[in-house]
Amino acid sequence: MQTQLIFDFDTQSDINNWRVVDDVVMGGRSAGSFTIDENGHGVFKGNVSLENNGGFSSLRYRFKKINTTGYTKAVLRVKGDGKSYQFRVKANASDYHSYTGKFNTTNKWETIEIHLKEMYPAFRGRTLDIGNYDSDSIQEIAFLIGNKKAENFMLEIDFVRLE
Repeated sequence: MQTQLIFDFDTQSDINNWRVVDDVVMGGRSAGSFTIDENGHGVFKGNVSLENNGGFSSLRYRFKKINTTGYTKAVLRVKGDGKSYQFRVKANASDYHSYTGKFNTTNKWETIEIHLKEMYPAFRGRTLDIGNYDSDSIQEIAFLIGNKKAENFMLEIDFVRLE
């Protein structure tokens, strides 16, 4: 089986290219953060607030374009908090829209598989009518929480790869 590692966290991981983007860009009050824990996992945590029409926090990672020809799915090893999250990809960093796949978490480590062709296009919470992901590249990935409710969240990430 062919695999392409996008990111594998460890205690020495350089997370300078990972950035948190919250609804504060639109006047909201959500606040997320991203760190590496003592076990070498990425930890995306914070609080989603609905104040000022807010309601999301996201974690984005932009990188040199990866050719996705021959890969059919994104594979994530995560430990969540029982909440629902979105995994998003952008074929080109300059695209305004992302392709989205939703997943639920438990309080245990699990491997989530999201089929690329099932990822649907969305922009600012609205589904677009331009067809599901069918590109031959990825240049950005993101994790997003936005469940239309105020809540604390924590998502631990071990790795993200393509298969």
